[in-house]
Amino acid sequence: MKNPASANHRKGAGMQVSFTLSDQRAPTYTDWMKHRVDSPKGKQIYSHRMSVVEPVFGNICTNKGLNRFSLRGKSKVQGQW
Repeated sequence: MKNPASANHRKGAGMQVSFTLSDQRAPTYTDWMKHRVDSPKGKQIYSHRMSVVEPVFGNICTNKGLNRFSLRGKSKVQGQW
């Protein structure tokens, strides 16, 4: 606020904003996945991603030139592939 004192009376130009922070919310799937990846076993498994998954997509994109398919539908994409 530019002038916090203006919020002290009813006709002031100030604005009051409040946020309710609650630690009681149920865990989401994102929270669950963060917990799994941050575990020692998760870190070990995830560290192999660069050597297992990423080169495959790099090869498809760079060497084969397939950034996206121009057809729609599973059978048509299979044919284009």
